[in-house]
Amino acid sequence: MFKFLKEVVSGSGSGPNNLPYNIGEPYSSAWGSWTHHRGTSKDDGSPVSIFSLSGSNANDGHLAAGRNGVKRLRTVRHPNILSFLHSTEVEAFEGSSAKVTIYIVTEPVMPLSEKIKELGLEGTQRDEYYAWGLYRIAKAVSFLNNDCKLVHGNVCLASVVVTQTLDWKLHAFDVLSEFDANEASMGPMLQYEWLIGSQYKPMELSKSDWATIRKSPPWSIDSWGLGCLIYELFSGMKLSRTEDLRNTACIPKSLLPDYQRLLSSMPSRRLNSSKLVENSEYFQNKLVDTIHFMEILNLKDSVEKDTFFRKLPTLAEQLPRQIVLKKLIPLLASALEFGSAGAPALTALLKMGTWLSPEEFSAKVLPTIVKLFTSNDRAIRVALLQHIDQFGESLSSQIVDEQVYPHVATGFSDTSAFLRELTLKSMLVLAAKLSQRTISGSLLKFLSKLQVDEEPAIRTNTTILLGNIASYLNEGMRKRVLINAFTVRALRDTFPPARGAGVMALCATSSYYDVTEIATRILPNVVVLTIDPDSDVRSKAFQAVDQFLQIMKQYHEKTNVGDTAESTSGISSMPGNASLLGWAMSSLTLKGKHSDQTPIASANSAPLTATVSNASSATDSSNSMQVQVSSRVDIDDQPAPPSPTSTDGWGELENGLIEERESEKDGWDDIEPLEDPKPSPALANIQAAQKRPVSQPKPQATTLRPKTAVKMTKNEDDDLWGSIAAPPPKSTSKSLNLKPSATVDDDDPWAAIAAPPPTTKAKPLSAGRGRGNKPAAPKLGAQRINRTS
Repeated sequence: MFKFLKEVVSGSGSGPNNLPYNIGEPYSSAWGSWTHHRGTSKDDGSPVSIFSLSGSNANDGHLAAGRNGVKRLRTVRHPNILSFLHSTEVEAFEGSSAKVTIYIVTEPVMPLSEKIKELGLEGTQRDEYYAWGLYRIAKAVSFLNNDCKLVHGNVCLASVVVTQTLDWKLHAFDVLSEFDANEASMGPMLQYEWLIGSQYKPMELSKSDWATIRKSPPWSIDSWGLGCLIYELFSGMKLSRTEDLRNTACIPKSLLPDYQRLLSSMPSRRLNSSKLVENSEYFQNKLVDTIHFMEILNLKDSVEKDTFFRKLPTLAEQLPRQIVLKKLIPLLASALEFGSAGAPALTALLKMGTWLSPEEFSAKVLPTIVKLFTSNDRAIRVALLQHIDQFGESLSSQIVDEQVYPHVATGFSDTSAFLRELTLKSMLVLAAKLSQRTISGSLLKFLSKLQVDEEPAIRTNTTILLGNIASYLNEGMRKRVLINAFTVRALRDTFPPARGAGVMALCATSSYYDVTEIATRILPNVVVLTIDPDSDVRSKAFQAVDQFLQIMKQYHEKTNVGDTAESTSGISSMPGNASLLGWAMSSLTLKGKHSDQTPIASANSAPLTATVSNASSATDSSNSMQVQVSSRVDIDDQPAPPSPTSTDGWGELENGLIEERESEKDGWDDIEPLEDPKPSPALANIQAAQKRPVSQPKPQATTLRPKTAVKMTKNEDDDLWGSIAAPPPKSTSKSLNLKPSATVDDDDPWAAIAAPPPTTKAKPLSAGRGRGNKPAAPKLGAQRINRTS
């Protein structure tokens, strides 16, 4: 029973039960009789520091001083003084004796002596870090002496601890007391001065000359302590006797005059700690100036901030790396999160963030970046999108889908073309982390609009992006979107790079198309571009034709051997696919391509459109014929694509095309029987000479035509038939002198052979079609023959 009560009172090995913290391993050093432990919170596991002081008697002087330290630490608040979290006092029984323990819980810190060994700084970087630390301790001492009229009493290396951000903080307030300037007082001013080591006491305190102390300034005792701290810091040894302070060989020359004034034998002449910070040249260095600027950032104007943050990445490379990672990065993140820093600070944060490990980057930088996506500042949004490749891979899929993408998507419809393009390019990184619901319900809808954007560079990059994110789409979405996006829109774009991007995107995604789609929808549209006005588009079109024909040859070979099990479900892409996909990605991510020359592209879009308008208009009619055939094959031979009411844009486009195609017959039946023998030139002449259809059977080459002719323009008619029409005779000059035979009719349209060679192929090909359109006599030369005969 007694053992049970003992465990309830004293608690387990991790600390007393009424302390909501777990006590961990102790550090090797601490101030006075205290023990400094590592610790964690029982609620959330966050790290803390726990100081414990034990005594066998409740009236023990050490415990009384400890209680004074707890009270002072709880009430005195300053950025350079250790932050108090919790305290408790526990009484436990060990046999017949009682043991009293005081616990103080603070922010997680580490003894300065151990942190210095851990950092291992040398040379200039060591001096800069020491200067920053002394700067903070001097500020804390000045606050106590000048503002609070308090005397710490034992400023030394042991009374300084270091936070996780490498800030120095003052603690050990057991001796702390108010400064009593009443000369009539006879008692000691410092009640617990006996806790101070003799080597740290100035002469007047060693003699307990309280009258002299009361006549001296409030900072006299603590200025002496600052001198002791400086000696221990630069000598690397704990002060063992007061005489060692005369050894100044280790003290920096810029700090030596102030060091000597701090240790003046006359208390009234000792240097005030506030003057130490203001006057000493030692504290004028890059590290102190940088951190000081960051801490008073709210007091700076926008010009000073922009200038500072633009220089910060270069300056940070010259500072101690550990200081940058543990001090500057948290300061930057906090400034960005609360709006006191602008877009240049984000660039500096990401630059310095590359020096962090992936785990530290996710913990210190990513939370701030995710919050910045909610910002309405356009400069911040641009900076985020420009550097998304530096942090995009570190974002989880859930964060991207739920917190990042909804804010990024607003850039798709932004009035700034530059921001729209940056938003588009960011999808190359974010699309892999989006859910299928987001891709099909939102992303594709925006991309459909961007494919008809007024900026040609944006249209081009939209096609490139679709080719790269095709692997993230499900099978049904690919069938409904890819071919329509690449052929119906990209291949008909008036901007040559957009047409070239459409061809390359088809090549890069060739593994997603079956042979029917390739033969009826892709090849007919790509072949037209082999006569494109732009040479680069023609080159890409020929490459694509070769690639898709090779796929069809593979299918043909597999069919011959009876292996058609996999050929209809999908044909593997050619070895060149990898390079094609790489081209698409590089053109999207590298500078100097279409995306980075948006202003140039937009400025020149009108001339570019004008130069290719004739070529595009000449090919649009044939392209529309090809799309009609491909749609007919899809309707007859393949299942209808899912979600016909989709709002992604391409589904609506395809549905409209299908309805239009079904309303009229296509004209591709004319050239389907390519394997049939061609009619002889004589037979072709007979066919062309017919003025109107007759009841006798037509030749084999024309019997397969449908009853309802397709409505098409004269140029389209000629283009379709040009491949099988009889070539015009090479020598026509002699036929002018020949006398026509009696069997030739005067109105025979083929009498045009006697005329000079036509300037275009369209007229003889159209005349040879025999479609019932009788050409005008003067153009064919029939009247001229009548006059000569």
